[in-house]
Amino acid sequence: MNAETTTTTEDRTPAHQFSTLLSPTRRGARLARLLTVAHLGCRGLPTEQAATIVAELAANAVLHGRVPGRDFRLDLTLTGPTLRIEVTDTRDDQLPDTSPQPPTPHAESGRGLLLVAALADRWGVHTGPTPRKTVWAELTLPT
Repeated sequence: MNAETTTTTEDRTPAHQFSTLLSPTRRGARLARLLTVAHLGCRGLPTEQAATIVAELAANAVLHGRVPGRDFRLDLTLTGPTLRIEVTDTRDDQLPDTSPQPPTPHAESGRGLLLVAALADRWGVHTGPTPRKTVWAELTLPT
């Protein structure tokens, strides 16, 4: 189910929202990235940083947050120059490390959240309602 709405926040700044459920597969993670590029590109906004962040968060949702039969959700909210990216899965028992350490030089994984931390202005994780967790990141886009 895809939903896109335009609302107004208290300070009268337009907020554009996009939300969709995706299958917890590599294809679902790829689709999350492609939808992000399409959604931002239609508004003439830069896509590279957001696409990379979504790719990493969606891959983590598929790898670490997958529960058979339960989708993950991608939410994009643009309020003024701030883009908030949220990826929600149904494994609140698998929380990411919010202070990721660099992996060993020959490690084949472990760099995704370092990329998110490097590209995002702010990022974090929150749980709830049970059994969900949401990993979020915010970017300030050029106007």
